Amino acid sequence: QVQLAESGGGLVQAGGSLRLSCAASGSIVNIVAMGWYRQAPGKQRELVARFIGGTSTNYADSVKGRFTISRDNAKNTLYLQMNSLKPEDTGVYFCNALRTSGLGYWGQGTQVTVSS
Repeated sequence: QVQLAESGGGLVQAGGSLRLSCAASGSIVNIVAMGWYRQAPGKQRELVARFIGGTSTNYADSVKGRFTISRDNAKNTLYLQMNSLKPEDTGVYFCNALRTSGLGYWGQGTQVTVSS
């Protein structure tokens, strides 16, 4: 089992910044991908940014140039630095870890609200 605990969400004005953290614990082995997803009210969960394999990353087009994913392997923590936030970035942000077997794990999510 892998436990993921997100933190860092909150209410921010448009143009502001937030940094999300995801602390991973448990059996953190054979993880092939780790990243951030978000779900806005009434919409499907979507990829925001993720690491694939060692260092490869991919980002949703809507966040490129504004968001940066990073990690601290010593602390087993994943981060998402979000700058120039827009109201459409509002949603619940979830951390995800995917094993090579295809088994995935989700955190409980953290709410991000961007006011206009």
